[in-house]
Amino acid sequence: MSRKSWDEYFLDIAEVVSTRSTCNRLHVGCVIVKDKHIVSTGYNGSIHGHEHCDEAGCLLSDEKRCIRCLHAELNAVLHAGRDELKGAAAYVTHEPCENCAKTLAQAGIKKVVYKHAYPNKWNAHFLKGIEVVHLSESTTV
Repeated sequence: MSRKSWDEYFLDIAEVVSTRSTCNRLHVGCVIVKDKHIVSTGYNGSIHGHEHCDEAGCLLSDEKRCIRCLHAELNAVLHAGRDELKGAAAYVTHEPCENCAKTLAQAGIKKVVYKHAYPNKWNAHFLKGIEVVHLSESTTV
């Protein structure tokens, strides 16, 4: 049996993190890594003290996105130290939305690796200058 690559390893951890999600629509996990050390994790869930989707149902926007939850990437950034984020990599179960792309770019993330495509016409615009890697499910088995 061959060893997994670092990208596969950290994406697997992001999948485990996603199991803590409380959103009924999509379970997303994010692991932020710097120098092969995990500095933060996050999953999509409601604001502390607020009802969760699995309790009260999803709160959908006009675009049919759940707006009750903070996204996994945002939670991971909020739980990390600012200096830990600069030059780090974000491993995310799903391709970041445009807001998460902006958050990761602003935080100083230099690499984003994701497993499941979640296409959005604005992602590339906000991830400009960031290495983006899509590892499909077949490459991480």
